[in-house]
Amino acid sequence: KVGIDGVEATPQAVIAEWRDNFPSFWPKGNDFYPPLTGLEPGEVALIKAAGPGGMKFKTGVMVLYSDNESFTLMTPEGHMFAGWITFSSHEEDGRPVAQTQVLMRAQDPISEMGLTMGGHRMENKFWEQTLANLATHLGVEDPQVTTTVTCVDKKRQWSQAKNVKHSVAIRSTLHMLKPGKKTAG
Repeated sequence: KVGIDGVEATPQAVIAEWRDNFPSFWPKGNDFYPPLTGLEPGEVALIKAAGPGGMKFKTGVMVLYSDNESFTLMTPEGHMFAGWITFSSHEEDGRPVAQTQVLMRAQDPISEMGLTMGGHRMENKFWEQTLANLATHLGVEDPQVTTTVTCVDKKRQWSQAKNVKHSVAIRSTLHMLKPGKKTAG
């Protein structure tokens, strides 16, 4: 989360600005293509995100919920993780705070290895940068983002190994390795 310090804004104004300009706050090298109708429940947005080694992953998210204080995106089958990401704003210590809450679990054992070997750290840095970009846009001079990580369930999901056939990471890699395919350079 990040405090929106020194700025006259309500949590509702923060979330409206965030939702209306969501793609512009993403870290460089990552693209979010919202639906033409905006981030409304049931709509699907497309994502092109940077992965390790310059790999680009293409996937999407569905808008699960949206109101004047929060909105939630849900990952589809094949995404590296199954989960919900909620973006919200509320008052804390007399100032608005913007926050991202990620509830996620790897969708297959290969994704689980990737998340364990740096994927979780990359995910946290991504949302920390997004929050810092939002706060800077709103006028915060030196945004201080804090991160709290809680492991809800340490069990591995080996029973979900069959999900690997839907993996966007594997499909993107195989697509890039096709003969005659230009790779990003």
